[in-house]
Amino acid sequence: MQEDSRRPTANPDQPNTAHDAPPRRRTRSSRGPSIADVALAAGVSSQTVSRVSNGLTNVEEKTKNRVLEAMKELGYRPNRAARALKSGQFKSIGVIMFTLSSFGNMRTLDAIATAASQAGYSVTLIPLQDPTTGTVSGAYHRLREQEVDGVVIIFEAHLLDHADITLPEDLPAVVIDSNAGSGYSMVDTDQAEGARSATKHLLDLGHQQVWHIGGPTSSFSALHREESWKRTLEDAGIDAPPVLHGDWSTESGYQIGLELGRNHEVTAIFAANDQMALGAMRALHELGRAIPQDVSIVGFDDLEESTSFWPPLTTIHQDFHAVGRLSIENLLQQMAGNGAINEATKVPTRLIVRNSTAAPAG
Repeated sequence: MQEDSRRPTANPDQPNTAHDAPPRRRTRSSRGPSIADVALAAGVSSQTVSRVSNGLTNVEEKTKNRVLEAMKELGYRPNRAARALKSGQFKSIGVIMFTLSSFGNMRTLDAIATAASQAGYSVTLIPLQDPTTGTVSGAYHRLREQEVDGVVIIFEAHLLDHADITLPEDLPAVVIDSNAGSGYSMVDTDQAEGARSATKHLLDLGHQQVWHIGGPTSSFSALHREESWKRTLEDAGIDAPPVLHGDWSTESGYQIGLELGRNHEVTAIFAANDQMALGAMRALHELGRAIPQDVSIVGFDDLEESTSFWPPLTTIHQDFHAVGRLSIENLLQQMAGNGAINEATKVPTRLIVRNSTAAPAG
């Protein structure tokens, strides 16, 4: 009898054997741990996990720590986008500013970022080189696309004086260092009081006149310092001399210092910032005018380095930290529906007397 060489065919009703199909590859689930997974691991309800995830305080500390530990072990990350859609808040604050080079702006920005972070918000910065209507509108459009909850604007200019530049009514905003006008909240250093203190200090020492090295004419803060300096002189019965404007830089202060230093009637100078004061001091030294024996000088800002000027600089201290912190506090109140629009907050200044000022000789 001949052996049947035909191989048996597979039964279609039987599953494939290992020889008939490649082995199944074990794959890792693409779905991350869910709230339900965390709830199971922590032995709590999904609602409790949601409360902890959203930072709510109505959860016992022991339970909260257990949930947080479960999140850590499972690698659970809250879905921030979903939370934002549910709450209407994206935990993000936009900042628009026109220069990152000035000392004041950088210190203020640092304070804003710190205060925002402590409140659980991130910061989106848009620096603008050209402070015009179009760039402001473009910055707002970009921030709207990024779904910020509010905006802080550091203008350092008179942009809001123009009728065609308006801030959106449905986006909370705080303006720093500019003329916010009606309808906007503003936080700023008390520029006028600082300039008054600087000028009055020199007059009280016995100087008969105070010359002023002003900041850029486009600057809101520079204008307010200049106006207050002039008004303080007028209140003392003194006609203010012409203002010489710099651009906040040490070099501009140096060039103006050379001009003022050649005039021996000049015995007292109030510079609109410490950097221009430093430049003017260099010029006075080069001209052989002793400070403060021949010329007294006061700055504005209180740079950390001002104590190392030759001699240490008398200046007006600005609390940039307070300006940044208060702007965020104001913005958060608006976002919560509790803030008052049209609110103007002035941060006080302090006169810091050092060795660059003294009574006039003779």
